[in-house]
Amino acid sequence: MLLARVPIILLTAGAIAVGATAAIQAQPAASGPPAVGVVEATKRPITETNEFLGRIQAVNRVNVVARVTAFLEKRLFEEGAEIKKGDELYHLERGPFEADLASKKAQVAQLQATLENAKLTTERARILLTGPAGQQSTYDAALANQRSLEAQVQAAEAQVQSSQINLDYTEIRSPIDGKIGRTAVTEGNVVSPGSGVLTTIVSQDPMYVIFPVSVRQGLELRDRYATRGGLNAVVIKLRLTDGHIYDQTGKLDFVDNTIAQSTDTFTVRGAIPNPTLHDPSVTGGPVRQLTDGEFVTVLLEGVQPVEVLAIPRSAVLSDQQGDYVFVVRPDNKAEQRRIQLGQSTTTIASVLTGLAPGDKVIVEGLQRVRPDQPVSPGPASALILSSMKAAAGDGPAQSDGSAADATKPAGNGK
Repeated sequence: MLLARVPIILLTAGAIAVGATAAIQAQPAASGPPAVGVVEATKRPITETNEFLGRIQAVNRVNVVARVTAFLEKRLFEEGAEIKKGDELYHLERGPFEADLASKKAQVAQLQATLENAKLTTERARILLTGPAGQQSTYDAALANQRSLEAQVQAAEAQVQSSQINLDYTEIRSPIDGKIGRTAVTEGNVVSPGSGVLTTIVSQDPMYVIFPVSVRQGLELRDRYATRGGLNAVVIKLRLTDGHIYDQTGKLDFVDNTIAQSTDTFTVRGAIPNPTLHDPSVTGGPVRQLTDGEFVTVLLEGVQPVEVLAIPRSAVLSDQQGDYVFVVRPDNKAEQRRIQLGQSTTTIASVLTGLAPGDKVIVEGLQRVRPDQPVSPGPASALILSSMKAAAGDGPAQSDGSAADATKPAGNGK
């Protein structure tokens, strides 16, 4: 029996050995270093940009009020239309003012006639002084009466002028070019200086954009642009509420001289054109993009670009200690580098410290990279390279909406 079991044992051992050999052959070979896409850190011209929240404000705003008390006979404008300086807006009842003016003119005529007679009397009294019948007192009285009448004529003429002004006030005209709002008073009502605002007119082109700047940001902007031309070193662009960039640029023209203690900010103002979009004859009136009181994002851009070390934004990682990237050392091993970022966009990150020109930054395959781990570097994908090229000026580069500051490479600002 023992001898019979020996072949069985040998067969079993052989089968185990064959199975182990097959398992070893089936086990996959150890994988090589992970493939990663790299981009060299290079100097790029960057347009420094800061973002602020602001509102559009009309350069001129007029609250139209009545200057005299009268019935409103006609409203001569279309609500919401653009009007020109001098256009008549309201026509008030003129009859009482015309009658008052005629009465004042009659008083002037009466006094002038009396004055002419007084001048003759004075002249006769002066001639009589040369003969024995003349008296100095008579002449003096005639001269005083003449001068009194002259003063009365001047007062009456002033009354005529006042009545003429009141008559002119019955035609309420626009003092500026602009867009007019709705009327607060309809025809047939009595209006007076105490009636309040009849309507409001706001100018349209150009417009102001008003935005607050924190003291900290103000100091940074001052240090950055003071030696480059001050207010002339930056231009204003706007991002409208629908997300697109307004196609006109503006200039800063005012910085407030007082800091608001409640917000620790000061007010900055710029002027920007607001032309019509289409032919007014086609649209039935001027159509413009900017409206008084509109909420916008203000992009404060430097006129002259600056050179910064730039890498793709997707290469930047963050942890509790801050921002970092992986670079490929000459021995093809990954190295973690702590960096300090400047202003960045969704496409480009500007690096202040931590990298040098020519460093090979890993931008693809980051999920497989560990510090000091061998990697297999290769050029980044065409998508990364094309996005970098577009951000360099061949396409739009939008700022990172999560930060107050943004930077984009010089080129197309739209």
